[in-house]
Amino acid sequence: MAQETINVISTPCLVANHAEVQEVLENWVSKPSNQKEGGLSVDFTNAHIVAARATEPEFAETTSSVDYFIPDSQVLTWAVKLNGGKKSERVYGPDFLDYSIRYGDLNLKHYFLGGNQECIDKLIENLSQLQPELKISGYRNGYFKPAEEAEIIKTIAATDADIVWIGLGTPKQQAFINQWKTDLPGKAMLAVGFAFDVNAGTKEDAPRFLGPLGLTWLYRLVREPSRLWKRYLKYNSLFVYHFFKKR
Repeated sequence: MAQETINVISTPCLVANHAEVQEVLENWVSKPSNQKEGGLSVDFTNAHIVAARATEPEFAETTSSVDYFIPDSQVLTWAVKLNGGKKSERVYGPDFLDYSIRYGDLNLKHYFLGGNQECIDKLIENLSQLQPELKISGYRNGYFKPAEEAEIIKTIAATDADIVWIGLGTPKQQAFINQWKTDLPGKAMLAVGFAFDVNAGTKEDAPRFLGPLGLTWLYRLVREPSRLWKRYLKYNSLFVYHFFKKR
């Protein structure tokens, strides 16, 4: 597929649908090993991430090694379309995880890193039921100290996984991938955040009808105001300001 990107503020967003993102992953992991110098970094990106990249130099540097920014929110998808990406579709992280497990290449091996122990156990149970032929090469929860990261990477490398799903939340998951992607040659590392909670069933996602309206963020804010108010009110405002300033 032609890998068209559209710049939103300072973030190049991939114009693609679920099937095309899956194709990107499968094409990349199938390349000969001598053509891959490190891991492939894929970020399921929303307005918060784009705004943070535009206003926070440290986060911009952390995410400078991302290979593909996938529009994960409806607001960002609208912005991509306004900037010329007419064929852009929202590829929501929780939905894409479900799609990839249902319809992806069954020869691919998967590793899952993130969530608390209840979440990761339930996620593995649910995905195994969703796709009984799924090859799970390993998993562990997302509670670890920085000093443990090198050993975790060695463990992941030893499993020979093709796709590493990382649900550590922003900005931890981006920092983790940036730090270690070169140590996992041949593997696709996907920052999917909330996808673990939704597919595990440990947190309730927004009702479906809110997605096309661009209001998933508002539902989550109402559900978890103390944790999310700064993220959504601050960064959504910054996104709107910088987007229209650029235009």
